[in-house]
Amino acid sequence: MSGVLVVMEQANTQGSGGAWHRISREALAAGKRLARELNMPCSAAVLGSADAVATLTAELAREDVAAVWSAESPLLAQYTADGFVAALQQLLAEAKPAYVVFPHTYQVRDYAPALATRLGDVLLSDVVAFHASDGTPTFTRQWMGGKLNAEYRHAGSGACLLSVQSGSFSAEPGSPSANAAEVKHFTPQLDPAQIRTRPGEPFREAARTVDLASARVIVSVGRGIGEQENLKIVEDLAQALGAEIAASRPICDAGWLPMERQVGSSGQTVAPEVYVAVGISGAIQHLVGMKGARTVIAINKDADAPIFEVADVAAVGDLFEIVPALTAALKR
Repeated sequence: MSGVLVVMEQANTQGSGGAWHRISREALAAGKRLARELNMPCSAAVLGSADAVATLTAELAREDVAAVWSAESPLLAQYTADGFVAALQQLLAEAKPAYVVFPHTYQVRDYAPALATRLGDVLLSDVVAFHASDGTPTFTRQWMGGKLNAEYRHAGSGACLLSVQSGSFSAEPGSPSANAAEVKHFTPQLDPAQIRTRPGEPFREAARTVDLASARVIVSVGRGIGEQENLKIVEDLAQALGAEIAASRPICDAGWLPMERQVGSSGQTVAPEVYVAVGISGAIQHLVGMKGARTVIAINKDADAPIFEVADVAAVGDLFEIVPALTAALKR
């Protein structure tokens, strides 16, 4: 067994294909990094009907991967846990990867534990980091809402199955390779009798007017803003930066901003290029949701606020003085 295999997920599981689930590219980035650290090849896989995955397979082949596995069957046109478990069990037996990386989505949570059980192994879910300094990777998961980190090593004899948490690994921009990777068409042996469930509408996360997870710049506000009427100064800053506005839980609980704009363990997990935290103290529940940000700018009058422990740029002072001045400078 050798190599890393990343199982990609489509955004539309009804079979029309055409786009990846947003966490799939993060999983691909994690898989490539794991492969580099272990000096192994990284391959990718997609499941579906032949016509539905053709475009996505060709797109994957242009990525910097060793090979692309296209598991094709009419019984995979619509997602079912039974179909995916049976197909992946056969695919893993054929590809023989040492590590299998999944995006931690609702769909993966549905079928991957069953796949691990079928293989006589376990699924290491919600991985937020890993390191392989001695050639054997150690994976990090979080406990108690991010208050504790736990480290794991795979002890089984089969493939190590793991899913990566959203926002933990920054998705790499498309980087077409000079030569297209080999596409390996694989037809799993599936029987309609194996599919015990009738496919219905795919599970959808709560409808949102904004997907903070895809925002490049976010301005987030906390209880330091004081009153709802004061939100305008933060909204003006977000507009000047061309950013999405977000908030910590107290702001959304108070109804000052809709719940869909909450960042944290009970809200959205984000990984923007720039995250501006205004009046946010930095409770661990909030930090869990924005830990993937590349650059964190924090504005808070409390020099001992936990947010400054993760900030790249720290502005200690009155937000009511700093934010308007920053906005005015940006507009100039």
